[in-house]
Amino acid sequence: MVSERRCDAVMLEGMVWRTGEYLQPLGTSVKRRASQTRADRFPTALTGSRDGVLFLGVFPAPTVGSRPPSQEVATRLASVGWPVRLVSTRSSRLLRLVEMMAAIWTRRGEYACAHVDVFSGRAFVWAAAATAALRLLRKPVLLTLHGGNLPTFATRWPRVMRWVLGSAAAVTAPSAYLLEAMRSYAPDLALVPNGIEPSAYTFRVRSPPRPRLLWLRAFHRIYAPALAPRVLAQLSVEFPDATLTMVGPDKRDGSLDDTLRTARELGVAQRLRVVGGVPKTDVPRWLAGSDIFLNTATIDNLPVSVLEAMAAGLCVVTTDVGGIRYVVDHGAEAFLVPSGDARAMAAAVGRILRDPGLAAALSTRARATAERYGWSAIMPVWNRLFEEIAARRDRRQR
Repeated sequence: MVSERRCDAVMLEGMVWRTGEYLQPLGTSVKRRASQTRADRFPTALTGSRDGVLFLGVFPAPTVGSRPPSQEVATRLASVGWPVRLVSTRSSRLLRLVEMMAAIWTRRGEYACAHVDVFSGRAFVWAAAATAALRLLRKPVLLTLHGGNLPTFATRWPRVMRWVLGSAAAVTAPSAYLLEAMRSYAPDLALVPNGIEPSAYTFRVRSPPRPRLLWLRAFHRIYAPALAPRVLAQLSVEFPDATLTMVGPDKRDGSLDDTLRTARELGVAQRLRVVGGVPKTDVPRWLAGSDIFLNTATIDNLPVSVLEAMAAGLCVVTTDVGGIRYVVDHGAEAFLVPSGDARAMAAAVGRILRDPGLAAALSTRARATAERYGWSAIMPVWNRLFEEIAARRDRRQR
């Protein structure tokens, strides 16, 4: 059953699930197997629990849109005393790689360990290069896996993936989906979900729900934004006052143009509003104005946007891809539909709009689930991971 595979319970009592070491309490030391983990095999340069941490990833300007999860982690670590430095804000892949490599070398005296985001595709190149450079400097690395496409990518480059992940002091995955799919490349994976701040989202039970649809992702082909206006068109016969608001930056791969063209061809352009990217602080306002949330992704992991919508009480209808089913049960907290199926998605939305009781139940359960992913439960795990790395070094120096 899906519910047995969900990662909710992992974080409920402030616990972290390591592969083969299920539900170890944060307050106790993690039992090591006879064959020590990778963190014990690689020396560290840490001297204390509050040494500097270098975060390497893609960190857009605040005005561009939502901050990536690792940036949220870095900000919250800094708030409790960890000196952190984030690199890079560059949009160019080449300039980003150059800036990262420069920071690794020139700032080597300012940090004791590093955190590197690992994505599939071309972004994997800078993660691999950064990990190799850090290993040469004998700096311990904590890697975090991202993206629903990473398992497929790993099958094409298995040896490289195992080398990169095997070079790390620790490797984390934000979803049980990635943990299961990537455990053959990193047996000691730790599950640390993406977090949200539930209190930032005003909760309202959506009953009776209005046909106000919201889509909140980047305009990129993997998120299939053109599916949303197709859903709106399917709903228009029964719900002629239905509207769709689409919020997200344009990744300039033609997806935004396809979406607008689809809306025009289906005759729903006048009921479609495209906002573009918005600052993270504006997301709660857009959520508050809608009742139904559409997630049309073809590849996904643990999308923060879905957790945010659930926290606000929106009724979520999402494609059944990647790690979504590890977060929600179909018909309990959200409706899951096949990827690319506009008819099925519209049918699910219609069912919610016709049944206020169902909408109320979805809304209430969604909020309860979202609260389990609050930063108050997740940050102690991150803090412990970095402190464990520091403690190992201290023990070796005694």
